[in-house]
Amino acid sequence: MKQNFTVRHGALDGVEAFLSVAKHRNFRKAAAELAVTPSAISQAIRTLEARIGAALFIRTTRSVGLTEAGERFFARARPAFEELIAASEIARGMGRRPAGLLRLSVPPAVVPMLLEPMIASFCQAYPEIELEIVASGELADLAAEGFDAGIRMGDLIAPDMVAVRLTPSFPMVVVGSPEYLGRRAAPERIEDLRDHACLRLRRSNGSVAPWAFVDGNKAVEAIVSGPLIAHDYPSLLGAAIQGVGLAQVPSPIAEAPIADGRLRKLLGRFAVTMPGVFLYYPERHQVLPKLRAFIDHIIHPGEPGASPKPSGRRRQS
Repeated sequence: MKQNFTVRHGALDGVEAFLSVAKHRNFRKAAAELAVTPSAISQAIRTLEARIGAALFIRTTRSVGLTEAGERFFARARPAFEELIAASEIARGMGRRPAGLLRLSVPPAVVPMLLEPMIASFCQAYPEIELEIVASGELADLAAEGFDAGIRMGDLIAPDMVAVRLTPSFPMVVVGSPEYLGRRAAPERIEDLRDHACLRLRRSNGSVAPWAFVDGNKAVEAIVSGPLIAHDYPSLLGAAIQGVGLAQVPSPIAEAPIADGRLRKLLGRFAVTMPGVFLYYPERHQVLPKLRAFIDHIIHPGEPGASPKPSGRRRQS
């Protein structure tokens, strides 16, 4: 059965003073331990007793003892207060050194392109950090979903986010396998795509993305068709390698299969340039050491202590 709790203002006021007096059975020793005056300790205890509505101590000129209410309060309050202090120390430590769970929301294409090459070295360099990578095409609400940061293409980052550039700009390339191009003539113009099986990407908002090009200074969107719609670029790339059709993908993820001959690059003179990949987070003051360590490691591998500067709040162009 769900209970309703009311947080009272100042509920912990005087608790530390009470615990110190209860431990020492002496107001002066408690005052010395907490570096305050005995009168301040007495006032804190009186305020606590008034708020609780029960006397906690039996005071005589010679000794200080606990009432029954004080004994019960001490038995419950001491471990709870110690846990609170321990929690504060843990949080303080995480604010001083790279440690704890680091959750990142990333698009699937970024994992092989950017993260896989550095995951092992990062985990070895920062053994107190648990790195959790959530690969999804959805644009996550970082705060609501418990992420420390997200990684996305620069043009998909909200203007109220702080962004740190992780890669240079890169072109979107059209690729096809030798097997596929053995069956159909390679396209030489954008219009030639009408005669080809084009593999398409479904965006997180549900729409199917057109293929983007530039023709001179003119931006061109081509509505293409084909046998496959996927939600991420690696799936499109894999299908292109298997000869299913042509795909338009970020050039960094296509470099290896182009270099080893599994794919050919097409329509290069019409390739549109993307702004690159950015890590983003809501506000500068929320950057904990664990996130700063990740940013440093991915931008300056092998250079501990390097501190990249955020590119600033991005605005829609």
